[in-house]
Amino acid sequence: MNEKQRAPRNRTLQVSESELHRLQKKTVVVAAPVNTADIVNTTVCGNLFEIIDFLPSEFVDLMIIDPPYNISRNFAGMKFRQMKDADYSDYLESWFPKLIRLLKPNASLYLCGDWKNTAALYTVINKNLTVMNRITWQREKGRGATDNWKNSMEDIWFAVCDASNYYFNVEAVKIRRKVLAPYRQDGQPKDWQDTEDGKFRMTHPSNFWDDVTVPYWSMPENTDHPTQKPEKLIAKLILASCPENGLVFDPFLGSGTTSTVAKKLGRNYCGVEINPEYVCWAEKRMEKAETDKTIQGFRDGVFWERNTKFSPIN
Repeated sequence: MNEKQRAPRNRTLQVSESELHRLQKKTVVVAAPVNTADIVNTTVCGNLFEIIDFLPSEFVDLMIIDPPYNISRNFAGMKFRQMKDADYSDYLESWFPKLIRLLKPNASLYLCGDWKNTAALYTVINKNLTVMNRITWQREKGRGATDNWKNSMEDIWFAVCDASNYYFNVEAVKIRRKVLAPYRQDGQPKDWQDTEDGKFRMTHPSNFWDDVTVPYWSMPENTDHPTQKPEKLIAKLILASCPENGLVFDPFLGSGTTSTVAKKLGRNYCGVEINPEYVCWAEKRMEKAETDKTIQGFRDGVFWERNTKFSPIN
């Protein structure tokens, strides 16, 4: 692996040649059936499709799935080719139903995608689980299109095993918003707080998220992964749908965002990733999370809007 030369202010994660061997030794290889204790708080380096039947049943409280979208991508030499819509649906059907066995009876699942494949995602989830909602988040990054609308949205489908018995903590994911038109009742603030930093209201989260910043070069969470999810986005999913000490599972771990955020938030985790380089990035991020629990845009147990005084990276 060649180390890239970075500008002094560039905080993108780097893993040196000397670190590779040590980090690789921390990962787990699954070649036979395993118990939860064998893989909890680990990164499994391997092909999900080859090991899925070896993973234990009903060990997952929350599953976050960010599979390859139906777009041609080069993941550090591992290429995913765009398919016809019907073929991509068959691809999802080949592995998604097998993951259901891993979920606890009261577990939740989030499945990520973009507008091109969101219909296929809904179809495969709806066959196996109860769909609760579709989250759309603003992925504001990149240049504008010249002959079409700029694509700056992605979807996350939310589903549960049992609609009458699942964990959801709305208080943990409320957003602190600035009050622009404060209303008073009997001379007192109504549903907002007057502080020395301004007037704020705690609001319930909706299924449209416009307060998430995509990682970029000056953010310490940034890696060279081409489709990395923001830590703030994953933190919302975990806090809402995984109890403390619960286990979060990510079958397409990538650079380790899900496991890193789970560790920062006091949850157990397990991730599967086929790319050995990405696995090392994930392990280094989790090492850093042992001493640095910060999550951009999340402070003092509160999610803040973009460009607030309390989240200067936003």
